Amino acid sequence: MKVKWYVVASVVAVVGLAAGGGAYLIWKQREADALPKGIVSINGRVEATQVDIATKIAGRVIELIPQEGDMVSPGEVVARLDKAELEAQLQQGQAVAVLARRTFAKAQADVENRKAELLFAQQEFERAAALVEKRITPVEKYDQRKQALDSAKSTLTVAHEGVNQAEAAVKAADAQVARLQSLFNDTTIVSPVRGRVQYRLIEPGAVLPAGGRIATVINLSDVYMTIFLPASVAGRLKIGDEARAVVDSRPGYVFPGRVSFVSPESQFTPKTVETKWEREQLYFRAKLQAPLNSLKGIEEEVKAGLRGVGYVKVDPAAEWPARLAPKLPKE
Repeated sequence: MKVKWYVVASVVAVVGLAAGGGAYLIWKQREADALPKGIVSINGRVEATQVDIATKIAGRVIELIPQEGDMVSPGEVVARLDKAELEAQLQQGQAVAVLARRTFAKAQADVENRKAELLFAQQEFERAAALVEKRITPVEKYDQRKQALDSAKSTLTVAHEGVNQAEAAVKAADAQVARLQSLFNDTTIVSPVRGRVQYRLIEPGAVLPAGGRIATVINLSDVYMTIFLPASVAGRLKIGDEARAVVDSRPGYVFPGRVSFVSPESQFTPKTVETKWEREQLYFRAKLQAPLNSLKGIEEEVKAGLRGVGYVKVDPAAEWPARLAPKLPKE
């Protein structure tokens, strides 16, 4: 019996030591995971700005290139409109511009001719004046030369006005060509951002008015995490405060960020808050903005609605723990 008692006691001691060691390890892990004073964490939701790609002009869609889920880059062609009518108008406008330039050149040449005529009339008038003064030529000849000179001056003035009108016609024709060229270019619709096509809102063959939407793109250069903070924390936040975000689908990465928005009004029952105690409190919505290019390499995995944990520094003197040092996929 004594032997058995010693065996049982030994087993209990071993179990106790193991349990104590396990508890110690858990305590040490929790101590390592604990956040320093001045840094708080709360569950968050990844979101991104949606951009509606639309047509500036009315027209019939003849081609829609990307499918839903495809990635598009800035300047990449998304859709094309039927441009036959605009092409004909552009060619007509260009022909009018060519004609206006020829008219302008002719008006300039006419001015040069009128200047020559004025010079000759001036010389004839001066010659007649000299002869009249010497009483060689009658006064009637002087009057004729004076009238011819005045007529030449008037003709030159009219020629200058013709040049001005021709120049204005050239500018108007060029402006019309530029307008038609802009409309012609607008028949090719490109993406303004780098992102993923979330929805194709129409299909080829659709006739759209000016401003008609074609597709919705998730802008991957404007990704942020939305969090809800109690007043005691939100009141201490400032725009630009440091933040971190860890996404559940990528727990090995720590994304740096900045507080880009804090709601000026509180609200009840945020959608991302699940416990009853949290729902009973007043919360302020805040946004943690990810820096540009921080998601490079994992754009395919960025989806609005992903859950994670947001960390914000409410005390500028607080130091980030080593486990929250920024770690991006490219690193």
